Amino acid sequence: MNVRRLTHPVRQAGLAALCAMLAIAPAAAQDAAAGAAAAPAGLVLELNAVQPVEAGCRLTFLVENGLSGTIAKAGYELAFFDPQGLVSRLTAVEFLDLPAGRSRVRQFQFSGTSCDAIARILVNASTECSGEGVEPGACLDALETRNRTDIDFGA
Repeated sequence: MNVRRLTHPVRQAGLAALCAMLAIAPAAAQDAAAGAAAAPAGLVLELNAVQPVEAGCRLTFLVENGLSGTIAKAGYELAFFDPQGLVSRLTAVEFLDLPAGRSRVRQFQFSGTSCDAIARILVNASTECSGEGVEPGACLDALETRNRTDIDFGA
């Protein structure tokens, strides 16, 4: 068997460079995929936290605007369902300004409503959606819901 050793310095440097590129390529591909997954293409509304308070229940939402324009005003009608599946409350919430490409946290307190009495929250309708370059229906059409709580949440 005839084996040739790479003893020439240029060949050794070229081989070392090739090995380095092959080692880095998978990490770079993972970073690119993670970046693409992190940037939402629409409007993400996440029910982030539920906190009982003295007067009722506080809900914390994380909103990510992946639309091309800044939303000057966004509002939604939410339907609360009790553990038996009955609508217990209809309410409107305003998320105000949502800059393009940014995230915002908004909290709402619902007096007279125990957190334990909320089994499900439905985003029933968009009550307002305005902003330069934003279509009026975009706040509902481009909506993606996410959830980090035990309450069922969606559109």
